[in-house]
Amino acid sequence: MTMAAPRVFVVDDDRDHAESVADLLTLRGYDVELAFSGEEAVARFQQTEFDLILLDVKLPGMNGLETFVACQALRPDVRVVMMTGYSVEQLVRQAVDEGVLAVLHKPFDAAGLLDAVEKAQPRGLVLVADDEPEFVESLVPVLRSAGYRVHSASDGQEALHRASSTPIDCLILDACMPLLSGLEVYLRLSDSGLQIPTIMVTGLTGGEEAQRLGTLADRVLGKPFNPAALLRLLDELMPHRDRRDGIVPTALIRPGLRGHQ
Repeated sequence: MTMAAPRVFVVDDDRDHAESVADLLTLRGYDVELAFSGEEAVARFQQTEFDLILLDVKLPGMNGLETFVACQALRPDVRVVMMTGYSVEQLVRQAVDEGVLAVLHKPFDAAGLLDAVEKAQPRGLVLVADDEPEFVESLVPVLRSAGYRVHSASDGQEALHRASSTPIDCLILDACMPLLSGLEVYLRLSDSGLQIPTIMVTGLTGGEEAQRLGTLADRVLGKPFNPAALLRLLDELMPHRDRRDGIVPTALIRPGLRGHQ
């Protein structure tokens, strides 16, 4: 199955600079969209998901920080790298405090841009399905802090629907859920041709049922487990992919990438 190109949203009121950044990222295999104001960016962000936003600090109307906060309210796991060519230390400090991943200071070169984008990419989308809200709430921050995007489901039917309708990179399924068990979800997805790496979590640590889970799912974790063990399994099942497949000649980069100070 072909992996979809990472989606990057470039928000900058300097059209030349935004288009230069977009050209470079497109050459490196990213799917790029542009917006030229904070209001336009928030409206578009409500309609679609992006793996990363490159967001200018100084924008007309809503500034970059206000735009980031609005996007974060829509999706708490939004990943943002700020760009700035101005002395706006207070805004930048606030942005970092709010959860911005990095700040690029203009003028930046192609290598700096690509390195920041690569490091800021989410490691994949994980669906956590469990009927215990406390369990889900305890896992979400652990996964997000490790760089994963996270969706959740509270029963097997919802998990099946989400996994069938959204490109999921890994499933964390509770073996015993209402409506459909984790095992039933896994088998139905497999029968439909969706082979999604799956970690089954269960309070059953022995017996035939636990053995059956171990032969079907990719990995099984017995509750309670150390979150570090979960992260190790995720690394095994969906290793971080290096998307930088080659070197972009400097001649392909428009001078605008170093402008707009």
